[in-house]
Amino acid sequence: MRLNLEALMILDALDRHGTFAAAAARMFKTASALSYTIQKMESDLNITLLDRSGHRATFTSTGRLMLEKGRVLLRAVGELEQQAKYVESGWESKLTISLDASVPFALLSPLIDEFYQQHQHTQLLFRHDVLAGCWEALTYGEADIVFGAVQEPARHKGIQCVPIGWLEYVFAIAPHHPLASLPAPLLREQIRQYRAVVVNDSSRHSEGADLRVLDDQPILSVHSFNDKVQAQLDGLGCGYLPRYLAAPHLASGKLVERQLDSEPRRDQAFLAWNESATGNAASWWREKLQTFSGIRAVYAPE
Repeated sequence: MRLNLEALMILDALDRHGTFAAAAARMFKTASALSYTIQKMESDLNITLLDRSGHRATFTSTGRLMLEKGRVLLRAVGELEQQAKYVESGWESKLTISLDASVPFALLSPLIDEFYQQHQHTQLLFRHDVLAGCWEALTYGEADIVFGAVQEPARHKGIQCVPIGWLEYVFAIAPHHPLASLPAPLLREQIRQYRAVVVNDSSRHSEGADLRVLDDQPILSVHSFNDKVQAQLDGLGCGYLPRYLAAPHLASGKLVERQLDSEPRRDQAFLAWNESATGNAASWWREKLQTFSGIRAVYAPE
């Protein structure tokens, strides 16, 4: 490659310090060595970087372009060197964390801020998956860690998990929904007549799962829990919602809770990870997510 990084560094030093002598002193080289390096790149690329006709060499328009673009390149090289050292010390260049759709992203904001205060060179990639899609993301290597996965599947080789609490649900409907006027507890035969709103399972390799009440109940499938809440607020259907998510709407009267003729619904939630995710960033997140007090805003304790 004819583009010389050392020459770019010399151009930067020359611009900052004014003369070859001053730049050479900063770089612990001789002025003649710096001048030779610049002349060599000019010859190799058939360009003129410096106008040497005056008492002091000045940048040509080509030289100014090479200086400005070269500084971008030098910064990128410096960052690459830092990242390489970072990875060599055991920290991943990136870490992918899947959140179950029931987990509000804002819940983890304090941890994300804490992580980046200490470790700026690991890129965090967050994604939302739904139900079986969380476990699938681990199985197919699309995520290193999953937080909030429910309905634990049969154990897969290479995947570890620990329970983090219980995600409790409430059967909620709009006050103007027909089921709201029926006496409690609601019967299966009554519920079956009305549409259930479900969040579409993100699994691509299995049949997936949903939170409808009855298997043969008509459904309205939506993309997220926020969409599900809105659909139920609008009276478009009924169904289970995470209690923490329904709570403000129950308090305002925009949703009402109804008891069913069955046991209250709740799912155990898990923190899970690929055993291959052995880097320092993965270890940091596994430890923090297991001890993070903020999860009690979503999950009831074991």
